[in-house]
This record gives sequence, C-alpha cells and structure tokens, in this order.
Amino acid sequence: MQEGPVQDLFILGGGINGCGIARDAAGRGLSVTLAEMGDLAQATSSASTKLFHGGLRYLEFFEFRLVREALEERETLLAAMPHISWPMRFVLPYSPDMRFESDTPTSRLLGVAMPWMRGRRPAWLIRLGLFLYDNLGGRRVLPGTRKLDLAADPAGRPLKPGFSLGWEYSDCWVQDARLVVLNARDAEARGATILTRHRVTHAERAGDLWRITTEGPEGQRLHLARALVNAGGPWVEDVIRNVTHIPTTEGVRLVRGSHIVVPRLYDHDRCYFFQGTDGRIIFAIPYEQDFTLIGTTDMDHRGPPGEARCTDEERDYLCAFASRYFALPIRAEQVVWTYSGVRPLYNDGAKSATAATRDYVLSVNADGPPLLNVFGGKITTYRRLAENALAKLASHFPQAGAAWTARVPLPGGDFPVDGVEALRARIAQAYPFLSPAEVQRLQRTHGTEVFDILGNARAPADLGRDFGAGLTEAEVRWFLTREYAQGAEDILWRRTKLGLKMTRAQAEALGEWLAGQAADAAE
Repeated sequence: MQEGPVQDLFILGGGINGCGIARDAAGRGLSVTLAEMGDLAQATSSASTKLFHGGLRYLEFFEFRLVREALEERETLLAAMPHISWPMRFVLPYSPDMRFESDTPTSRLLGVAMPWMRGRRPAWLIRLGLFLYDNLGGRRVLPGTRKLDLAADPAGRPLKPGFSLGWEYSDCWVQDARLVVLNARDAEARGATILTRHRVTHAERAGDLWRITTEGPEGQRLHLARALVNAGGPWVEDVIRNVTHIPTTEGVRLVRGSHIVVPRLYDHDRCYFFQGTDGRIIFAIPYEQDFTLIGTTDMDHRGPPGEARCTDEERDYLCAFASRYFALPIRAEQVVWTYSGVRPLYNDGAKSATAATRDYVLSVNADGPPLLNVFGGKITTYRRLAENALAKLASHFPQAGAAWTARVPLPGGDFPVDGVEALRARIAQAYPFLSPAEVQRLQRTHGTEVFDILGNARAPADLGRDFGAGLTEAEVRWFLTREYAQGAEDILWRRTKLGLKMTRAQAEALGEWLAGQAADAAE
C-alpha cells in the first residue's frame, strides 16, 4: 500500500468547513492533506440557501453570540470574495392580522409579559429585531434598515394587496459551491494536497500519529498525520463510530432543508423574507438571472444523508407558503428544479428541527494524537470556525503561524467590493463578443480570473466548442485542470448552475465529451 510523508493535519471532508480549515492551516505553514469521498461541495455545502447572513430569526432564540459573529463575518467575507458574493436587500412584509404558532423564547416571554399579544409578532418587536440586526455586528459597508410603504414601493407590486407596511434590510448572497472550490484551490496554492474521490475507510492511532487509509482511483493509500480533523458534515458521527471506532456520546441531528426554483416571479432585484403561521420563515430570492429561489424547509431527516431529496410535501409546503404573500399563486407545475441539503446540527436535545441550534461545536479527543470533530456550523461562519479549529489544535502545533484569513482574497477576488461594475466593463471591453448576461455570469463565477480563462480570444470560435448556455470549451478545461471537476454534474450543478439553462441533449453531449477527454488522458 502506497504511503505518503507525515502530514501535520489530515482533514476528512471536502465541504466548506473542511476546505476552510485546510486553507487556514496551510497558510499558517502546516502540512495538510484533505480527502473528499466525492466531488468538493457535493453534499450540504452546495445545497444551502446561498446567503452570508446573520440569521435574523435566530434572535428569537436569543442566539446573540451566533448572530453577532455571523454579522461580523458578512463584510469580512464580502471583501475577500466580491466576485462570488454581493450585497442584497431583503424585504420583510408585515400585516397586523398575521398570527404565528411559535415556541421560541421570545414568544414565551411575550406571552407572559403581554398575554393579549399571544400568537402575534407586533411591528415594534420586528423593528427592534432589525435594529439589533443592524447594530450587533459592526456594520460598515452594508446599508441599514429602512421602512417601506409597500403600497407605493415596487417591492409591493408582486404581493397581495393586504401588505402595506414592510422593512428593507441588508444581507449578502454567496455562490456556495464556488466558495468551497476556491478555498480548496487557495489551500493547494499554499501547499495543501487536495484529494477528491478518495474515501477514508479506516483511521487509527499508532503511537504519536494517525494512520489513515483511503480508497481512491489508484487503489488504497496510507496516510500518516499528527492530527485528524473530522469535517464529515452529515457523516461526522458515522466517521467517529465507524472509521475511527472511538466511543462517543456526541452526535448530530440531521435536518433536511429543501428548496424549489421557479421562473422569475418579479422584475426587481430584491429578496423577500416571509414569515409563516407555523413560526418558520422562508426566502424568495432572484436566482441565476432568470429564476426565483424559494426556501428552505426544516425537517428531521431519516436515512442516508446523500439521498436527501425535496419531497412532494416539502415542494407543496413552499408553494403554499410563498402563495400567502404573492398575488399570483405558485403552482407545483411551475417548479423547474428542487434541491435538498442535510444540515448536521449538533444534537442539543431541542424539541424541533427549527429550534435546534445552528451554532457549531468543535470537540477534541486527545487520547493520543488529537482528533478534532466538527459539528454543525453555518456557511457564513466557516472562516471563524476554521480559526477556532486551529486554536483548538494550537498546543499541538506551536510552530503554526497566526490567524491570517480575514479579508485575504480568494482566487479571482482581488478587486474592491465597489469595483464590480469596473471589472465588468473591463471584461466587456476585452471580449466584445460576449453578451451583458455572459459578462455578468463570468464575472460572478471567476472574477479577475476571467482574463486567464479567455486569454487572447477575439471571437467565440477562439474559445473552442460551445456546449450551450454560454459554456465553452475554454471554461470547461479550466474547471477540469484548475477546479477538480471531472463529470458533467460537477460543472453544471456545482462549478456553475448552467444545468438550469441547458437542454438534456446539451448536458448529455457535455458528458460524452468529458468521457472522451478522460479516455484520451488514460491512454
């Protein structure tokens, strides 16, 4: 069995937490190997609601530390990745007739102090929450909350006539799967080894080292490491029990969040924050230029995490939820795509999936070389989670450098937050054959690396084969050689979301071309 050199860290899991820790550790001078059993971001990290946000509703659960940390991170992350993340304004409609079934700490407190308000969220309470949201996290760039007259504001036009009062506040969008890939790329650029399609089958302590066995395209490999990081996401508990075989009382609560995508429902570029009578909230978000994304659900998940699917019940729930607000009802037949992710929340004994904490827990087993288990986490706090993970391991690696990742650009993000339009103008000038929509997509996918991908092209033919929906051979080759992609699904649903715009025949043609390239490379 092939054996590699001793590494400082071996990281199991190629989601956002694993890749974030790999990047941070490699930048501190530690030697790092990361193994992912499938493609990067293949599970939860490509199935989020795709927001850098503080979590406005978590204030109802008094999760002030979590919200503050997430709010602080929004602008830190925005500065490091202005190509794949950008500010958005969220519209929260209000009606005094709305009633809620909710068992949050805020609802219970309101029921005791003001029993006549039971089942309501009064306007002053929502405004107080938005005031806290504006001021908990040291906001510097993003604009604050403002009151809306929905009878006059364009944001009111798609809504039912009963909504006249609302508020508009700030959060940020992020291309979640691209965030993972760019963290992995930056980790590799700083010395880390990234192994996709490598399943960890066994890990055991041997003296001062971990002996880790992987099964990959070239067969079994043995890896030696001074510390093991279990960032297995929904599989974190399974890894502890069935890969390391260490007894544990800690576990995860698997919560499925499902989303639906429909053709664009309105013309403006703002999002909606809708409150439901069951105490939940959903978002309606402009998505990939031509669509609206609606989600998410919160349901306890049974069965393998990799088999999570949006059920008909969840689809209908989201359609009905959004239809309580939109003037035109949303029908199941409008749904063009669904996706589901399983969130590995730390099992804190909460009564419902909605009430379970979204905070992360980092647990170190130090009975020999350390094992760090990562439970839970939000995409917004991944960078802080990585810093805290390295802090947990600091005593084992005194040679490691200091924290460094705050505001350091990811690949393609080396331009100012307010420089998006200037970058698009540069791209349009360099490649005048691109449509405005193509310029926007490429800028939001690759940032300044667009120029590396398109090179000296002067016409579409210079970019090679056109696979449809604006995807060219030049971009596909970049995904293959620089971003760990292998199959059509990797490219159409994680490196991009062009699967929404391609025909089945176009997607199949891309798959056949990729298979041919792989066969040629194997000869």
